[in-house]
Order: sequence, then C-alpha cells, then structure tokens
Amino acid sequence: MSLEDKTLTCRECGADFIFTAGEQEFYQSKGLQNAPSRCLPCRQLAKSARNAANGGNYGGFSSGGGGRPPRQMHETTCADCGTTTQVPFIPKYDRPVYCSNCFENHRVAR
Repeated sequence: MSLEDKTLTCRECGADFIFTAGEQEFYQSKGLQNAPSRCLPCRQLAKSARNAANGGNYGGFSSGGGGRPPRQMHETTCADCGTTTQVPFIPKYDRPVYCSNCFENHRVAR
C-alpha cells in the first residue's frame, strides 16, 4: 500500500497543511488511526497550553522536574563517621544511615 501526501484543513485556524507520507507511516507505526486535525503551529500551541495547565507536567509525569516540588531533606548523623548529614527520607532508628562518603564505602564493600 503506497501512501501519498494529503492536504488537510486545520480545525483551529482553518489553514491547509500537508500530512506527508512519512508522517502517515509514523502514525501507522505508533498505532494511531486518526490523522492530525491541527496544523503543526496549532498542535504546538495546544501542547504548550496543556503543559502550562498541568504546571509543567504532561500526563501526570514530570518533565524535567518543572512540576515537582523540591525534595524535603532530613538531618541525621552518619552511623560510621558521626558527621551531620542530610538524607531524602525519614531515618528509622533501627537502621544505620550513612553520609555520602560512608555510603559509597559500604556500597563498594558488598
């Protein structure tokens, strides 16, 4: 089956745009059954509006950390060297917590 370029009309701005054979192949390879209803500039505008509405997240997933709040750090004492360090979890007193250097030493030893 040979694919040919198609001329489509954008539902947003009404401009004609070309849906190329290469784009059609891509859509088929991804299992997409519908042709695009917007031209490229309108698709990009709609995508940026969605991203802004989601606080930088697209589909609930972080896009580079833009929508994620800063990680809360907790201060604790290293079980090996006794220095004060910060970790991204709440330490439990029945388990040892190490600073970065001591953690690497324990990690290599295993």
